[in-house]
Amino acid sequence: MDSYDLIIVNDFAHFNGGTAMVALNSAKALAEAGQPVTLFSAVAPISEKLNHKNIKVICTEQFEIAKDPNRLRAIRQGLWNKEAALKMSLCLDDFDPAKTIVHVHGWTKSLSSSVVQEAIQRNFQVVISLHDYFVACPNGGFYNYKKKHICKLKPLSKACVFSNCDKANYLQKLWRVNRQYIQNRIGQIPNGVKHYISISDFSRDIMVEYLPDEANIYDVTNPVFVDKQAPIEFNKRTNKFILIGRLTPEKGLFLFAESLRKANCSAIFVGDGECRKELETQYPEIEITGWISHDKVNEYIRSSRALVLPSLWYETQGLVVAEAAANGIPAIVPDGSAAREMVIDKKTGLWFKGGELDSLTEAIIKMNNSETAQAMGQNAYDNFWFDPPTIEKHINRLNDVYQSIITREALAEVEQPAVKSENITN
Repeated sequence: MDSYDLIIVNDFAHFNGGTAMVALNSAKALAEAGQPVTLFSAVAPISEKLNHKNIKVICTEQFEIAKDPNRLRAIRQGLWNKEAALKMSLCLDDFDPAKTIVHVHGWTKSLSSSVVQEAIQRNFQVVISLHDYFVACPNGGFYNYKKKHICKLKPLSKACVFSNCDKANYLQKLWRVNRQYIQNRIGQIPNGVKHYISISDFSRDIMVEYLPDEANIYDVTNPVFVDKQAPIEFNKRTNKFILIGRLTPEKGLFLFAESLRKANCSAIFVGDGECRKELETQYPEIEITGWISHDKVNEYIRSSRALVLPSLWYETQGLVVAEAAANGIPAIVPDGSAAREMVIDKKTGLWFKGGELDSLTEAIIKMNNSETAQAMGQNAYDNFWFDPPTIEKHINRLNDVYQSIITREALAEVEQPAVKSENITN
């Protein structure tokens, strides 16, 4: 087995969402397994969980562009982060391109494509995890925020450029278009990157047409961080449904809230975001907790009747569905979302017709039946723990991917034919 060096690239050096959760936890787990890791990031603080002898953290100490009080600086940095590119160049000086993997998780919130271009220009082996759709889509979601539906337009086509789809305004959309153009033409994403990690079959099928013909796509499911516990006895749970995540328009919050009213059911929304005040005004009967600790989230999950993920956009995986299943809680998910891969319809949960109020209401009414919820919850629990996606399995799969990339690139040096796609399995 060939040895390799590893640089993990992520906008944030702390835990603030699903992408950082995967990037930082994989860095920690790989380090604990003996693999030296360099984490290259932009936004502090640096998580204490990264304090390990095998982890070196490089942080450019910059703002997240959405939160930078200097908006002109944010505009420039989001398009092309010169400071991050320079520090990436200095970082790469210490590594051999032929034996180093640069694994990119997140770059659109602060780092920009400048850091990826730096690695490509110097012939490092770059692999991008497709946590979202920013490789292809200017707003990262193939979603029209104004019309509240999935967008089918070709990214950066004339129709795309003139579409006012951004959640903010058309000026913001034009800035995103410029960023995407720079990313494609100068940052060399996607055409300069030969390796991609897909986290679900659903998102892979969407993205494959936007990746280079010679791209190698590896299937690596994200890990779920949950300890095995027996489910809480059903008669000791509340009768409330639960939603977990950012309170943003594409998450289908108002669709869910209205369906609860029609079904005469109640719910708890765990999370925060731009839609919170509007939700509290229009639906005061819904309890909104804001952001709370992971342990507290787990308590809410374990005591709920079912999880509902009503997203209007594709999603890329939906790990919260797996977390619910690990606790014996069934889920209701849209049939046009990647989360459907985590639910066996009518066995471990229910699918509903994405975006349709009556369909979601019907699913909630069905799940409000105690016998149905209890049976599906037990099925979800058994199905999850039959083959749980642990962090140990995740890093084993990552190691297989890294080894494959190193080997493939070595073969390419002697002009051996490349394989377009490879699945990494247990």
